[in-house]
Amino acid sequence: MKAVNFILPSTNKKNFTLKDTLGKYVVLYFYPKDDTPGCTIETNEFNKLLPKFKKLQCEVYGISKDSLKSHDKFRDKYKIKFDLLADEELKVLKKYKVWKKKKFMGREFMGVVRTTYLLDKKGRILKIWNNVKAKDHAKEVLETLKQTKN
Repeated sequence: MKAVNFILPSTNKKNFTLKDTLGKYVVLYFYPKDDTPGCTIETNEFNKLLPKFKKLQCEVYGISKDSLKSHDKFRDKYKIKFDLLADEELKVLKKYKVWKKKKFMGREFMGVVRTTYLLDKKGRILKIWNNVKAKDHAKEVLETLKQTKN
C-alpha cells in the first residue's frame, strides 16, 4: 500500500512534502507531545541511531500536533538532528489514522496514538507499528529496516 502524500511545516524552515523523499527509505513516527517522558525517550533513541538509519539510506521524521515553536524548543533542548513536522490542524494525523480516542486515569479524550510507519524507496508502506512502547522502539525499527534491505 502506498503512503498518503502530505505537506507539513518542518523545523528546517521549509515545507516538508512526503513525495520529495522518494528514492529513500523513510521512518514517520507519530508521537503525542514534545518534551514529555515517552516522547523524549523515543525521539532521543531515533536521534542516537540516526547515523545507522542514514547509512541504510533512510530518513527519520517525527510528527505531532505541536507547533513549530514547540518543536524548535524540543529539538534544541535534546540536539535532535532530524526534522520534526508540525500538524497543528490534525490533517495528517487523521489521514494516517493515529488521532484516536484514548483513555488515561479514567478519562477519555482525543489524542495521538504513538504509531510508526516504515516506507520503502517508492513510498510504499513496509510496516506499521501501532500503540508503540517508546523504549527500544527505534532499535526495533532499525532491525526491521536491516532485514528489509537483505
